[in-house]
Amino acid sequence: MANFEVGEIVRALRGVRDEWRDLQKRSREPGGREFPSRDALGRIVEGLKGALFPMRLGPTDLRHESEDFYVGHTLDAALQELLGQARLELNFNARHASLPAHEIEAQATEAVRQFANALPALRRLLDSDVLAAYQGDPAARSVDEVLLCYPGVLAMIHHRLAHALYKLGLPLLARIVAELSHGQTGIDIHPGAVIGASFFIDHGTGVVIGETAVIGERVRVYQAVTLGAKRFPIDSEGQLKKGLPRHPVVEDEVVIYAGATILGRVTLGRGATIGGNVWITDDVAPGASVTQASLQKAPRGGT
Repeated sequence: MANFEVGEIVRALRGVRDEWRDLQKRSREPGGREFPSRDALGRIVEGLKGALFPMRLGPTDLRHESEDFYVGHTLDAALQELLGQARLELNFNARHASLPAHEIEAQATEAVRQFANALPALRRLLDSDVLAAYQGDPAARSVDEVLLCYPGVLAMIHHRLAHALYKLGLPLLARIVAELSHGQTGIDIHPGAVIGASFFIDHGTGVVIGETAVIGERVRVYQAVTLGAKRFPIDSEGQLKKGLPRHPVVEDEVVIYAGATILGRVTLGRGATIGGNVWITDDVAPGASVTQASLQKAPRGGT
């Protein structure tokens, strides 16, 4: 049997971890896990998807007469595990604040309670997204096909869940939920983005929606669309300023075709149509149509 000197490698890896923890001012004290788990969040999201759409995303042998029992059991298990993950995030965030354990527990419990109470409204939003996809795609044969197959709908299920967690002060859990979908669909939606009802992402691969983007109702975007930041301001110490509104505002009933790039805190007015592969850094008037040809004819700096 080959000797790989695993013991020496283990000691070297421990040294690297200790260096990192010292650099990040992390504790070396004995104890359990400090951070939320991607695997745990994956299980939680799968449970929540089943509880939201039991006869489509739940178990294959589920019957209508046992639907409520399944939803109750699955939801309780998912929420209990979510509470544990929320506790980890809040406890880590409070490591320098010396908050007592009972305050962290109360915060985690209240956040998960509010999240749970938001699920019926979240389901209604997702129903509007599913209908928007079905009505907006002539290739869709049924709402069931849309829910089961469309990556844009999967991305929106994750986003609606992630955004709820983000608003409740659990941004790390929210980001993990978002990135689980990003890895599966190629659609990158920051959990901070505000997205109205009946949102449809057609095809989807390569779509990027930034943290401070605000999207109205009945908006449709196609693959490779970017709603991004134009620049990243820095503070007096040379660090990036966080949380500034730096992504586009997209008003109701806008259509953005494949490959379009919209950068900065610009507004796309209600009912505007943005053609494929255009680059926009200025406001677009309501009802306007922007194409490569119109941009080439426009004065320099205009749209």
